Amino acid sequence: MKKELTVISESCRVLRFYNEGKATITFEEPVTKEYIQMHFVLREQAHFLYNQGSYQLDGTEDQVLLLFNTQKDLPIHLVLDPGGWVLSLLVTIEQLHSWFSNEASLIPFFEGASHDKKYYSQDEIRPALSITLNQLMQFGLHPSVKTLYFKAKVQEILALYFNRTEEADLERCPYLADDENIRKIRKAKDLLIAQMNEPPTLEGLAEEIDLPVGRLKEGFKQVYGDSVFGFLLDYKLDFARKLLLSKSYSVGEVAAKVGYSTSSHFIAAFKKKFGVTPKKYLGDSSR
Repeated sequence: MKKELTVISESCRVLRFYNEGKATITFEEPVTKEYIQMHFVLREQAHFLYNQGSYQLDGTEDQVLLLFNTQKDLPIHLVLDPGGWVLSLLVTIEQLHSWFSNEASLIPFFEGASHDKKYYSQDEIRPALSITLNQLMQFGLHPSVKTLYFKAKVQEILALYFNRTEEADLERCPYLADDENIRKIRKAKDLLIAQMNEPPTLEGLAEEIDLPVGRLKEGFKQVYGDSVFGFLLDYKLDFARKLLLSKSYSVGEVAAKVGYSTSSHFIAAFKKKFGVTPKKYLGDSSR
């Protein structure tokens, strides 16, 4: 389990939740009524409990939940399924208003007297937004630029979320306007993960989800920010890293479990991604 808090300013915070275990995990975080909460469920399912557990909001993969209540504090009590990822953005109404002062009409709770009431919405995460969210979840730049990077990405997330037209997405990838095509792209991701030891060819995957190869490649890049097999390689190596940390398998066994025919190929791929060999990685992580 892991919770990472990035404080951009007193008025804006980003929380990243990862459940890398085999059981549900509970996370808690105090949140006062000044903050708008945006919870992006990127993997598996998440359950948010409020009012001492008497009220529950459930989010499934690729959904965003937005809450704002000026009448009472809403501390986060998150129950996250195994393998789950959630990114939560906490921003004060004043901060949001300062960023969107000229476009306040785009934001529902800026209208009329609604800022004195409650607001709640639950939507699908659109493709362009999904890319930005995954970039934050997998942040890999130097720590010295982290705050600057997160601030820029938070503003990008807000702009994409409150953009009520799909024109920007459609110019880049027109067929993604079709919900059915998005569903097919997500199905392709699930098939890759389920068959990572013996993944289908690009042509076979395209046939299985009933999309042309070109559309699969372009759509996958738009939704997940990587090529089909680039995504699969990262997933396999991250999964291998978790297996190694469990200390239940040898390097050779882990290599076989993630589909490598030889340990040497696995070791080379692991070192390229993480900068160290599997054995060196285990030695460093035990310190």
